Amino acid sequence: MTRAKKSAPRRKAPASRSKAGSSSGIYRFLRTFVLTSLASFGAATYALNPQWRAHFSPDEILARLKWPSEEQFAPAAAPTGGMAHTRFAECPQFFPKERPPVVPASQTLRELCFSTFAILHNGQTKTPVFVAERLNRKLLTQAQGMPRTDKFYAEARVPRAERAELVDYRGSGYSRGHMAPAGDMSTREAMAQSFSLANMVPQDQTHNAGPWSQIEQDTRKYAMRAPGDVYVFTGPYYGDKPKAIGSGVAVPSHIFKVVYDATTGRSWVHWQANSAHTSAGAPISYEEFVRRTGMQLLPASTN
Repeated sequence: MTRAKKSAPRRKAPASRSKAGSSSGIYRFLRTFVLTSLASFGAATYALNPQWRAHFSPDEILARLKWPSEEQFAPAAAPTGGMAHTRFAECPQFFPKERPPVVPASQTLRELCFSTFAILHNGQTKTPVFVAERLNRKLLTQAQGMPRTDKFYAEARVPRAERAELVDYRGSGYSRGHMAPAGDMSTREAMAQSFSLANMVPQDQTHNAGPWSQIEQDTRKYAMRAPGDVYVFTGPYYGDKPKAIGSGVAVPSHIFKVVYDATTGRSWVHWQANSAHTSAGAPISYEEFVRRTGMQLLPASTN
């Protein structure tokens, strides 16, 4: 006698798949509703005017109405790794001795981990406080020749009221200036993530393409020669009454890049006015940077 097999318990679909199914279901419902309405209208029209003939398929009619495809209807996905809220405790590798700076408690400061960098984001300025990276010869060798994506996007992990949007930069006259440069990115995922607006500040276009670009290249050249890891903190500095663009994205008066060689213990800081008239100059000491900004980004035992 053959025993009946017990049916396996049904597994609950993953949340992401459920959301996709929900979006797809809504799309099909709306498409069916529109086609039904068109069919009813067409039938009535043909009854009153039998000399008219239908020349288009339903899909052709929807195309002429510029009805979106199912792929276009679905919400765009952020680059991999760009959705889950994170803490620096989850990405300590980007900080010297794996010790992130102590961040004061604030509702508008958010710690964000990415594949090859970490960001402390300020919801009041809608820009980063700093972006932390770990560079070395191996990573930068992998980064050489990595194609740029140039697909900027708003950071989904930051509330809409606290983040920059693409429209904020349009017509502003400022570049979307990378703090963690695209040239540092060693994987395709990291390259895509580097175009998050959480990694940007409004930067003078001449400065961005000139002296600042040279500083980024020089930093990479140094890290390629260094025997070990080089840690870099890049970010904006604001005056008393910063200018803003768009919905309130603050324009920095200066941009800094703290460079720390973990092998030799050397550190220096590039301090540049965010201006077209800025020229490349000698870096300042880390102690002078702390005096100007009040920010202690390196552990006390390293400086």
